[in-house]
Amino acid sequence: MRTGNHNLRQSLEKEATKLGFCAFGVAPADAAPLSGARLSEWLAGGAHGDMIWMEETAARRSSPKALWSDVKSVISLGMSYAPGRDPLALAAHPEAGRISVYAQGGDYHDTMKKALKHLARWLVAEAGCELKVFVDTAPVMEKPLAEAAGLGWQGKHTNLVSREDGSWLFLGAIFTTLELEPSESHATRCGSCTRCLDACPTNAFPAPYRLDARRCISYLTIEHKGPIPEEFREAIGNRIYGCDDCLAVCPWNRFADAARANAAFLPRAELVAPALSDLLALDDASFRQVFAGSPIKRIGRGRMVRNAAIAAGNSGREELVPVLQRLVGDEDPVVAEAATWALSRLPIL
Repeated sequence: MRTGNHNLRQSLEKEATKLGFCAFGVAPADAAPLSGARLSEWLAGGAHGDMIWMEETAARRSSPKALWSDVKSVISLGMSYAPGRDPLALAAHPEAGRISVYAQGGDYHDTMKKALKHLARWLVAEAGCELKVFVDTAPVMEKPLAEAAGLGWQGKHTNLVSREDGSWLFLGAIFTTLELEPSESHATRCGSCTRCLDACPTNAFPAPYRLDARRCISYLTIEHKGPIPEEFREAIGNRIYGCDDCLAVCPWNRFADAARANAAFLPRAELVAPALSDLLALDDASFRQVFAGSPIKRIGRGRMVRNAAIAAGNSGREELVPVLQRLVGDEDPVVAEAATWALSRLPIL
């Protein structure tokens, strides 16, 4: 094992670039010591909502060593999904559903995991070490670790911000038994700016650097399984999967180049501005067909049609009344309730 080898680290970064990663950094396993306490405080306040798995994995999530005691270094990596168009443009088109930029292309889990495994095999062959790879689904605090590894900093909206890629980075990590040379981290560069906080339609930020997921449109449209609380429905507008508002307004995005985006994340034509009428007509089979290979597939037909019904209720479009009337009798009671609410807000033909 070549511990702390500068040449190995440089070669590793070059290999990562070949595999489509645009951001690379290394941090010691204990580089984010406050993360566990902050997580515990966040969970104690109930801000995670229905995400019970956050509670169940809190101990392992608190630090890399709590998840794997042998880890010595964390390799943080990022892939860009910077958009080529204004993520907020569809706000003026209530007949279409707004899908978060990250979900308009291929599933990042698949693309990132494949590239991370390639990089991991290279590292094992080159240096003879033990390692583990992670992309989002494991109890790993990717953002604090990426900040410690110098990929960027956690902005006031709690997401990572990069000087080169703005707010548009998918994050992955490799835990290794190697003691690699750490990268230089840099200070938070948000200054007095509060654009991300001010842009939130549902006031999901009780304070800078604090998110109440229970008020977040991304949480409500993706993670939350039941009826969406009525107090947030109008503010959701035509967002049917996630929300980009706090990311899109960040001034650092002026440095983000869509040409750096991984081709796997280029938007699919049918997901850029899907018609609400088409989404409301989805059954289970057509849902699976439309969203095959997309991260959206995991929420299932029920949540997608629920979200589309909320958007329809905000649209003012009377042509959506017939399909909503059919949904009032849907076998999914959450869908039926959302359709009933939507009809109460639309002019009847």
